Amino acid sequence: MPTVSKAFRQRAPWWGGDLQTLRNSILPDPAAIAGERLFLEMADGSGDKLWALHNPGADGGKPLVILIHGLAGCEDSSYIVQATGYFLAAGYPTLRLNLRGAGPSRPTCSLQSHAGRSRDLHDAILALPAALMDAGVVVMGFSLAGNMSLKFAAEYGTVLPLRALVTVSAPIDLAATSANMLRPRNRLFNGKLLRDFRCECLAPGAAVSAGERTAIQAARNFVELDHHFIAPRNGYRDAYDYWENCQALGFLPRIQRPCLLLHAQDDPIVPIQPYLDYAWEKNSWLLPELTRHGGHVGFHAAENRTFHLDCALKFLTQRL
Repeated sequence: MPTVSKAFRQRAPWWGGDLQTLRNSILPDPAAIAGERLFLEMADGSGDKLWALHNPGADGGKPLVILIHGLAGCEDSSYIVQATGYFLAAGYPTLRLNLRGAGPSRPTCSLQSHAGRSRDLHDAILALPAALMDAGVVVMGFSLAGNMSLKFAAEYGTVLPLRALVTVSAPIDLAATSANMLRPRNRLFNGKLLRDFRCECLAPGAAVSAGERTAIQAARNFVELDHHFIAPRNGYRDAYDYWENCQALGFLPRIQRPCLLLHAQDDPIVPIQPYLDYAWEKNSWLLPELTRHGGHVGFHAAENRTFHLDCALKFLTQRL
């Protein structure tokens, strides 16, 4: 069983997993970072195009860091902008990728991203100008994108120029995470995420049938949304079939690229137990970094440190 570290020190007054999680939404967003706009067409014949923002790095020998937001996020999410500035300061080029139907990608996408749509990341990388990948790519996936990124690494990591992967607060067990979100103490988080994602699914550009629209509007939680919308739309029998076929737990044994998985024990959204139960020693490519505190995509540390980003940079420096 992996150990839970006390290395992370919480920044006052953001004590506990709830406040660590909410801080991203409470405080003003960091200053915007301009970038070169890229349109990356998907190869499935849908005509969908993902929007991305590219920033060149100061060091031409470093790999492109692809930053991928979580559920109902986009390139403007505070944690994505913060990570962009951090890696640019360290000399890395960055790419902020808006998943299918998210943020700026919504008007140019008829379909919607989900936890298992790893082929989209594959297609996005192949659609990038080749010069951007001269030194390879690093993928950093936050929250639900972390699950998708792990699946991607297992399926395509050895056939694409993927050099390393970092995940932050990834729900590697989708069934356990969905059950956890049903707890009464998570009503606030469930309601906020569900409202935001519902708006994203129904925004202009989305192709939804009358029945799908009704299902999206009627869903009271993500179990119902996955069961009545995500699963049938994507060819799964039900929510359980969708979770079983898409959750990262089933793909971790196949990963053959350096992978850092950051997660906090007090994450109110994603339970830590699947991390504690997994036999990490069976795959030496995987490095779990578990902390007592940090919340969900929080890790707001004392002394104004960016703990999760510091861990990611240290990992990349050692492994690349």
